[in-house]
Amino acid sequence: MSAIEDLALELAKLPGIGRKTATRLTYHLLKQPPEASRRLAGALVTMAERVRSCEVCGNLTEDAQCAICRDPRRDPALVCVVEEASDIGAIERAGEYRGRYHVLGGRLSPLDGVGPDDLAIDALLARVRGGGVREVILATNPSLEGEATAVYVQRELKAHGVAVTRIARGLPVGGDLEYADGVTIAQALSARREMP
Repeated sequence: MSAIEDLALELAKLPGIGRKTATRLTYHLLKQPPEASRRLAGALVTMAERVRSCEVCGNLTEDAQCAICRDPRRDPALVCVVEEASDIGAIERAGEYRGRYHVLGGRLSPLDGVGPDDLAIDALLARVRGGGVREVILATNPSLEGEATAVYVQRELKAHGVAVTRIARGLPVGGDLEYADGVTIAQALSARREMP
């Protein structure tokens, strides 16, 4: 196999990158000065060597603990549970949440062979048992697997005397009712609240 085919095959393994896009990226890299490819390769090697999971929450970090877990201004009694470390960025961009996180490392998916033992649920339970957590916010995706994961985690937390909440679902700001699906409208109606 040629070096071009080898790189295209590796790039095609990335999410959202098909064979054609991988080939296009490969040829783009070949048009660049060799130093650009070396910098990209160096950045990939550095990332693989330095980045690891936070020992507290599972977020990605270069240190033993991530910046959020080290931040004394964050409320350690409020833990937001997400499926993947990449979900933290979406919540942080909103600028409203001041608690800490717990990354499950995926979601329950029996068809894909992902069960409770494959996720960081035991680590979450250990954090709660350790004391100091008053509320766990379940922020799994609103998919069938995400909902099943939220229900499972809620059941596991029930015996620990901690408040368990779920992020609201419904219509996005700027969305039109006319184009929303029935499930989204039903969730928006059931999560309605009194206007101030």
